[in-house]
Amino acid sequence: MSLRISGCKTLKHQYIFIWGGIDVKNRMKKRCMASILALVMMCLLGACGTDKADTKLYQKESKETDSSSTQDDTSEDKSVDDSEAGDMTVHFLDVGQGLSILVQSEGQTMIYDGGDRSTSSFVVSYLKEQNVSKIDYLISSHYDSDHMAGLIGCLNAFEVDHVISSDYVHDSKLYTSFVNTVDEKGLEMEHPEVGTTFSFGSGSFQILAPAETDPNGSNNNSVAIKLTNGSNSFIFTGDAEASSEAAMCNSGIDLDCDVLVPGHHGSATATSWDFLQKTVPEYAVISCGQDNQYGHPDKDTMDKLESMDIQVYRTDKQGTITVTSDGTNLTWSTEPCNDYTPGDAEDQGTQAVGSESKAESSESAQSQAVQSQTADTQDVGTEDQVWVSATGSKYHSRNNCGTMNPDAATQMSRLEAEAKGLTPCKKCY
Repeated sequence: MSLRISGCKTLKHQYIFIWGGIDVKNRMKKRCMASILALVMMCLLGACGTDKADTKLYQKESKETDSSSTQDDTSEDKSVDDSEAGDMTVHFLDVGQGLSILVQSEGQTMIYDGGDRSTSSFVVSYLKEQNVSKIDYLISSHYDSDHMAGLIGCLNAFEVDHVISSDYVHDSKLYTSFVNTVDEKGLEMEHPEVGTTFSFGSGSFQILAPAETDPNGSNNNSVAIKLTNGSNSFIFTGDAEASSEAAMCNSGIDLDCDVLVPGHHGSATATSWDFLQKTVPEYAVISCGQDNQYGHPDKDTMDKLESMDIQVYRTDKQGTITVTSDGTNLTWSTEPCNDYTPGDAEDQGTQAVGSESKAESSESAQSQAVQSQTADTQDVGTEDQVWVSATGSKYHSRNNCGTMNPDAATQMSRLEAEAKGLTPCKKCY
């Protein structure tokens, strides 16, 4: 069964018609009649071209909005661009207590982490089942065995063009084996800087982290990327924890995404409130093992995801999960499980969560609605007022939106918020 979910991001595309091969100016110098004929032909051809463009835009509108209105061919409607983007399929492999993500688009292949040693053969077999013969980008987020071991199998089984990894040395036999295998294949371990962007299939991916590396090694050395296809985007962060997430938030890079893979298998050390406010994902995919000894995912993380109404997929509950992007829409292999229970049933959480319970949230929403109605009777301009969180790049229609801390919210006009470069929160607008 597949579930098709329409994207809600609409951009604009501009049609520009260039008429070549008609040098009107020179022809006028030679003969007036020829110029007139050329102009007549240009007008006739222009009318035909405009009709063609309008028809294309109308077809796109009819499919998405059921509107019969046409647009001017000079309008910037990049939704056509998004609709014409190629397919990109992301596979979240069930590798137990580990992480492995396969991405395929227009004949190119990326593998982001490869799971543990025990699942290495499964990863290789899965890639072969997907008709993979060459890996264009093999990315090792960091050198923990549950992320890197399976990549050694991939290096031995497939032709590889690029190896991207974190720039530190790990004191383990597995790391030595990985480095030696890369060297034997005549490859180099590449360590691109934050902000570096690579073309991939019908889209691209950008390096988000690490801004700096700890030579002693840590989860915060994880290579994080943002994968983009049209208006759809995904963020993978390996085992990056809160300090690395903070650096990503301060990088100036747009972190807004449709799908987020919570760091460190849903551990409480990652998926901070600030990071969630920056990413504002529609979906979260958690890769962890069933009944794992670490209790992943943590209750703190699951409470945050639930409070923000982020739909959840879990490999420990659902196995391997796939999603295909056409640049506008996401089509999933199954429905989200939306199981927000922690991996450890006895986990009561340790963080002071800045969100309310559902009952408290409902009461707060009702209170806010009453306040808003009262204000509207006093000030006609209140409808143009928005709420802004202490951090983040969004403005909100209410101060208790799940993506923000209501205690730290401030109010300002919509114009003022937009002047600050803020954009509307897609949860409450």
